[in-house]
Amino acid sequence: MLQETHPPKKLLDQLRDKIRLKHYSLATERQYTHWVKRFILFHGKRHPKDMGSVEVEDFLTHLAVQGQVSASTQNQALSALLFLYREVLEQDLPWLQEVVRAKRPARLPVVLTQTEVAAILERMQGMHGLMARLLYGTGMRLMEVVRLRVKDVDFERAEVLVRDGKGGKDRITMLPRKLAAPLQEHLAWRRRLFEDDAAKGMANFFLPDALERKYPNASTEWGWQYIFPSGSYSVDPRSGAERRHHMDEKLLQRAMKKAVLAADIAKPATPHTLRHSFATHLLQSGYDIRTIQELLGHADVATTMIYTHVLNQGGRGVLSPLDQL
Repeated sequence: MLQETHPPKKLLDQLRDKIRLKHYSLATERQYTHWVKRFILFHGKRHPKDMGSVEVEDFLTHLAVQGQVSASTQNQALSALLFLYREVLEQDLPWLQEVVRAKRPARLPVVLTQTEVAAILERMQGMHGLMARLLYGTGMRLMEVVRLRVKDVDFERAEVLVRDGKGGKDRITMLPRKLAAPLQEHLAWRRRLFEDDAAKGMANFFLPDALERKYPNASTEWGWQYIFPSGSYSVDPRSGAERRHHMDEKLLQRAMKKAVLAADIAKPATPHTLRHSFATHLLQSGYDIRTIQELLGHADVATTMIYTHVLNQGGRGVLSPLDQL
């Protein structure tokens, strides 16, 4: 009996499979697929295995010159191509090491004063207001707040466990006392929504593959539910399952932008600006740089040191001779 043969998978499908095997996020999958597709189309649909450093550099140059993309965007495209050659085509070629990454300009982060933070938060109410206050009160990143689960908050110890942060690391940060009551009130509403979903058989939620294998019965448990849910059900693009996901982070970004405009603040403040402000204001209060490094989840204290530059008002805190006249 002849054995059934399956045609080899297309390159982009192989790329997606490898990304999922390594448990990269859906956003990374979309970005990498986008850049590999653009790379192939740019070179007339040639197969990447027939190309090398010259073609990669030509593509990156095109992005910088004709596309006028930022250094970070150019580096993202390079990361996608490096992943393709190393992980999918399994070509660890010498030229991969020689491709030069675009140098990102050194810029100080945008930081709000405490008065400005208060003005913005006063103009943010409901779920968006609670999330913005968590960003400023804990120093979490935008997606860390968006992906918070019920079991991650310990009210008795006033702690928040940040799971799978940048670099795949967990860490603990504080839960501001001012947010304990509002968050508990929100969770009471969230529990009712969970029970309504459970009655419809729609209480299951997304868990990464490793956790899904480790906790096979967790998919409908209250503790694993997202604290900040989407307003409707959606279809998971990977599994095809219909369920309630976490809130779209763009909704919080838009709410923050409206609040900044309403507060008449000229700074280009985003939800991530609240994290920068958290770190700077802790430094101003005299907290140790190492403590702040742990709260932020920075691997290197040099990353945290950027906030010491923000503290130096004017030219490194030096008093201008004009002010001494």
